[in-house]
Amino acid sequence: MSDKHLKRELGVFGAVMMGLGSIVGTGVFVSIGIAAGITGPSVVLAVMIGALVATFNGLSSAQLAANHAVSGGTYEYGYKYLTPLLGFSAGWMFLIAKSASAATAALGFAGYVLALTGSTQNIWLIPLALTAIIVLSVVVLGGISRSNIMNIVIVSLALASLLIFIVTGMPTALQNASLNLNHFFTPPDGNGGVAALLHASALMFVAYTGYGRIATLGEEVKTPRVTIPRAIIMTLISTMVLYGLVALVSVSAAGAATLSNPLNQAAPLEVAARLFAIPGVPMIVAVGAIIAMLGVLLNLILGLSRVLLAMGRRRDMPAVFARLNADSTTPTAAVIMVSVIIAVLALTGNVKTTWSFSAFTVLIYYAITNLAALFIPKKGRLFPAWVSVMGLLSCVLLAFFIEPRIWLIGLALLGSGVLWHVFMKPLFGSASP
Repeated sequence: MSDKHLKRELGVFGAVMMGLGSIVGTGVFVSIGIAAGITGPSVVLAVMIGALVATFNGLSSAQLAANHAVSGGTYEYGYKYLTPLLGFSAGWMFLIAKSASAATAALGFAGYVLALTGSTQNIWLIPLALTAIIVLSVVVLGGISRSNIMNIVIVSLALASLLIFIVTGMPTALQNASLNLNHFFTPPDGNGGVAALLHASALMFVAYTGYGRIATLGEEVKTPRVTIPRAIIMTLISTMVLYGLVALVSVSAAGAATLSNPLNQAAPLEVAARLFAIPGVPMIVAVGAIIAMLGVLLNLILGLSRVLLAMGRRRDMPAVFARLNADSTTPTAAVIMVSVIIAVLALTGNVKTTWSFSAFTVLIYYAITNLAALFIPKKGRLFPAWVSVMGLLSCVLLAFFIEPRIWLIGLALLGSGVLWHVFMKPLFGSASP
């Protein structure tokens, strides 16, 4: 039945692990190489700028989720605090943005598998990515408890591999830092500057946005007003430290040109690890990346399906997406649909394109998040209003430093979503109670 509600099964630890599982993956294992090609060694600074923007957005998300703890994230917040059109637009952009992120994670997984096996046959990239999407969709269809157990295992192994990368790579990083951190603001193509830094910062911001998965699971966490803010803040702090160290070690050790080489972009950390003096580290990093990508993909399928569930409940999408399985643990049709969308995007086979597209659309999504947070009543506010103002301004600013072809397509898709909302929603009937 469409009026069923999901069970509350997650505590703070489980929610943090869900957040880390969504963050620690594509951002640290893939996007650092993409961003290094845009801004050069100053990708280290881009990581910090991305973290600052993520902090503003994370705090806005935390207080929204604490005050309105239902599945759907900013899609639901837009409806409650803004207008139906803005709420729908947030949900629409979330589906596009995170589907692109999920496709990037699937392609990154495939890239590290090929690196681990020493294969140079890129013909296997897309088939491997599609296989991962299918397998994890089946896992998600089994319910969140089973998914959460797998997620904790995945995150633990991924974090262990990154710590090994940092510790074993530090000597090489110190040795090569004077060479590879020289010309700090000059990318490999020589066209740097503030615009390049902000472009890279936009891409690195997306690497932090897995904390939003905690908010989209708001209907499934225990005591959401306490659990959600704590989990988001703990997740962000942990990730900021981790990303900063990984970026510094990788760029110092290998250099921006090596990390951003098109042949290396899908698996840049494995390439950097080859320069370390300790044998076996590249294999450990590749295995950790493979596991982490699976974790990201798992959590994105979970989060996307919950937003589509919410849109089905409001009849912004067909009612079939609002239906839960017999145990009220999984929106089956929604999981299947988002998996199909992710698979179609993975067919591009290009991580830079999918990641850049995700960056623009997710920045628009979080701009709406911050706008909604400004309308929380004073008695329900957990953080001062200026936090949401800074989040809103930074999202709008960074969005348009991404290459024009990307944001023009993004704006066109936003417009198509508005038309869908105006002309198609009346065909789906009234919202479920």
